[in-house]
Amino acid sequence: MLQIAYCGLNCTECPAYIATQSNDQTLREKVAAKWSEEFNADISTDDINCDGCHSTEGVLFSHCFECPMRLCALDRPLETCAECDEYPCKDLEEFFGWVPVAKMKLDSLRRQI
Repeated sequence: MLQIAYCGLNCTECPAYIATQSNDQTLREKVAAKWSEEFNADISTDDINCDGCHSTEGVLFSHCFECPMRLCALDRPLETCAECDEYPCKDLEEFFGWVPVAKMKLDSLRRQI
C-alpha cells in the first residue's frame, strides 16, 4: 500500500521503511553506512527503523522526531503538506532542493484538492 509522507516522499520506497517492514538487518546495516557517509552523520543500524512518518504508535527513523514538516503537519493536522494553506513553506522549499521528486508528488496531490 502506498504511503506518502507529509513532505511528499513515498515511504514505501524508503530503505529504512523497507528494512523495517521486512525486518532485514543486512539492509539496515547498508542504509546506516550509506546515510552516515551521505549526510556526514553518525547513523546506527538501530536508527534504521520506521513505520512511516504518519505513525504515532510504531517506530520512526530518528530524524522524524525533529522533522519540521512532520511536526507542523501533526499540529495542523494534515495528511500531507499539499493540503496546507502555506504550501510551500520555507522548510519544504529547502527540502525540495535535495529531493525534487517530493515536490512533484506534493504538487500533483495539491492539484487534486
